[in-house]
Amino acid sequence: MFKYSTCLTACIFCVFANGFSQTVFVPAQDKHIAYEGRTIFRNGATELMWPGTSIRINFEGSSIAGVFKDEDTANYYNVIIDKDSMYEINFGKEKKTYTLADHLKTGRHSLQLFKRTEWDKGRTWFYGFELNKNAALFYPSKPPKRKIEFFGNSITCGYGIDDPAGNNPTGYFENNYESYAALTARHFNAQYHCTAKSGIGIMVSWFPLIMPEMYGRADPTDSTSKWDFSKYTPDLVVINLFQNDSWIVKMPQNAQFKNRFGTKAPDEAYIIQAYKKFVQTIRSTYPKAQIICMLGNMDITRTGSPWPGYVQKAVEQLNDPKIFIYIAPYKQTGGHPVIAEQKVLADGLIKFIDEHIKW
Repeated sequence: MFKYSTCLTACIFCVFANGFSQTVFVPAQDKHIAYEGRTIFRNGATELMWPGTSIRINFEGSSIAGVFKDEDTANYYNVIIDKDSMYEINFGKEKKTYTLADHLKTGRHSLQLFKRTEWDKGRTWFYGFELNKNAALFYPSKPPKRKIEFFGNSITCGYGIDDPAGNNPTGYFENNYESYAALTARHFNAQYHCTAKSGIGIMVSWFPLIMPEMYGRADPTDSTSKWDFSKYTPDLVVINLFQNDSWIVKMPQNAQFKNRFGTKAPDEAYIIQAYKKFVQTIRSTYPKAQIICMLGNMDITRTGSPWPGYVQKAVEQLNDPKIFIYIAPYKQTGGHPVIAEQKVLADGLIKFIDEHIKW
């Protein structure tokens, strides 16, 4: 007999050839499954796209499996059992059941599936969990009180951080779980949303989409897909952008430069106004949030860079006591920040939050 801590409103039994029910299926929208990050439910599945998105479930049983299908094979996830055991997994393009944990000890367990990769690796469809027939389900744990949202680029995504050079674009080397953003959220025991994309900028990106156009989407690939901001209201917003802008504004032959600016690079007033306008958008979206305008730790903050000054002037013009500036020191190496450099970045941000943010 399948046991529940509370009544499970929907369950579909998987019946094997011998006619006996061996497992129970817990569909993706079941109330015993919790999500963190922007997700979409449609056609019987929860779609996972954004980096740092996660699925959680509490159960009692010896094993648990999940039904998944991936748009590509470049997405990677961390499977975290009981908050103390973690391994990496990715899924194929066929809808299939994957064992996530087996031979578990008697007692209550938790499982978290954390998306390491960003949405350019494609989306993952999650249909639900399979548990053995003697398992028990429990309601999701109470979420942390604090909430953080990060708006960022490759640094925030954790692009290439498992590659010694920090530049390998494949999903295997991307790891949002070890990014400064996720490290900071875990340090403060905060709920975590990561609205980020490698290569994106505020004025111009390495592709046609910019952050002011992406920030409000539920499906980042669909301009008509609108995220419901009432679903998640952060106490703290961290904006770490402009790294890509700082490169592309010096590349008049770049296709996106031409698309956004024509033949003339933006001047200081244009840059400051663009940053100011985006921060104002975030402020209007989250009127009560504290906001950190952050730069770093790539070459945008090296000695002589004008970009910290642009951010400083934009924030001064906003004259908002709940908007702060944190300029992370240049890491003094090429490429994207690897794990050790992400840890330094997190430590600096954590210290800044401790000194300036009132939760």
